[in-house]
Amino acid sequence: MAEVFDREVAKKFLNELSPSEQYYFLNRVNEAIYKNGYIPDEDLFYYCYFLTLKERLRAITSYRTEGYLRYIYAEGLKEVEDSIKLYKEKIDRKRNISCREIAQFSYLFSSKQCKSKRY
Repeated sequence: MAEVFDREVAKKFLNELSPSEQYYFLNRVNEAIYKNGYIPDEDLFYYCYFLTLKERLRAITSYRTEGYLRYIYAEGLKEVEDSIKLYKEKIDRKRNISCREIAQFSYLFSSKQCKSKRY
């Protein structure tokens, strides 16, 4: 049941992103799970999604030159950074799981292995 839920959650995020953003998103998720030891759940997906949105905002730097657009950019960036901070705190509370628990979610990242020395 959890596998189906997580697969559906991942699809929801990927459907809203461009192909290059999907690549960035999946790299952030992969790094968070296998390198940093976070639990692959909806909070982690939201954290990586907001990191991807921040990258999207960074990519539109040419639109930040005019006054009103600069204001919209700054407010949008502030909201995204606040969301990143919120979800970072949530996933930090759930950190440090075993490689066996990570293996349950290997359907997302079949080519990687848990190589962390902490486990």
